[in-house]
Amino acid sequence: MAFVPPTVEQLGLYLGLDEIQSDRADLLLATATALCQTVVKPLPEGAEAVILSVAGRAYVNPQQVSYETIGPMSVQRPSGSGGLYLTKADKSALKSLAGRGGAFTVDPTPVTADPSPTWPLDDMLGFPEEYEPGWGYP
Repeated sequence: MAFVPPTVEQLGLYLGLDEIQSDRADLLLATATALCQTVVKPLPEGAEAVILSVAGRAYVNPQQVSYETIGPMSVQRPSGSGGLYLTKADKSALKSLAGRGGAFTVDPTPVTADPSPTWPLDDMLGFPEEYEPGWGYP
């Protein structure tokens, strides 16, 4: 199954919002998709979760506010909790979904390599036909 970009309704459900500004959400989803494509192109199946996370972060905290006080209430958010950006974990997830990363092997053997031995074979090498008595040879 191919990648299907998330919809505005899915972003609203992801954020737990009853109402969502569809134009703004559409812009954030499109921009988050383009941002994810800078890491992996084409986007793999399952990249919807990363796109929703990126767009949701930007939708909830567009100005990257870290501390806010309104009357007697104050809220402190972790630094870097707003705006449209990819975290290291987002990039890692995209690469993992695309099958990149992890261990791999490289075979240095050329395609034209011949499996036969290249050293000179000599019938005189090895044990002579007559064995020295007492060493356990027949």
